[in-house]
Amino acid sequence: MLDSSTWKSAHSAGLTWQNYLAAHADRTAGWKAHIAAARLTAEQGVHLASFTRRMNVLVLTGAWCGDCAVQCPMIGAIAAACPVADVRFLEQADHADLADQLRICGGTRVPTVVWCSEDFHFCSMLGDRTLARYRSIAARQLGASCPLPWATVATDEATATLQDWLEEFERVQLMLRTSPRLRQLHGD
Repeated sequence: MLDSSTWKSAHSAGLTWQNYLAAHADRTAGWKAHIAAARLTAEQGVHLASFTRRMNVLVLTGAWCGDCAVQCPMIGAIAAACPVADVRFLEQADHADLADQLRICGGTRVPTVVWCSEDFHFCSMLGDRTLARYRSIAARQLGASCPLPWATVATDEATATLQDWLEEFERVQLMLRTSPRLRQLHGD
């Protein structure tokens, strides 16, 4: 796995959700419905706001990708609700070297999300789809491997996919909170 200085450098090169959308406005116009649909419940927002340990999150994405159009707005909503999650987005095409090192099942997939501790030690990686998303796609048996950015997504699929992302953020937060190294560092 990559070292902490590489993760830190990649994270520094990334953009916040709003800056990513602005930088790629010409290619994310088809994402509008997905952005509008990516809403957390009040309970989910309160839960994310209760996180206390900083986590650095890197999202390797592609403005051209249908899976990114569906899932990145969810990650953006999570980032907005979780003050300790410093989430940055990187366009895969601009970071081919990193994408090559984050291959999943032999391919460069997006979105790929990497969670690191506050000092950029690797914690987790998830991509390119959550379990709920894979289940829905498999059930539909789509021939295309990447839906179009403006394709509609069933509400139950979107809700389950958002929940999968929330649970991975929580899993990493709990990993960071119970880490003996970080507990010693923070005296808690």
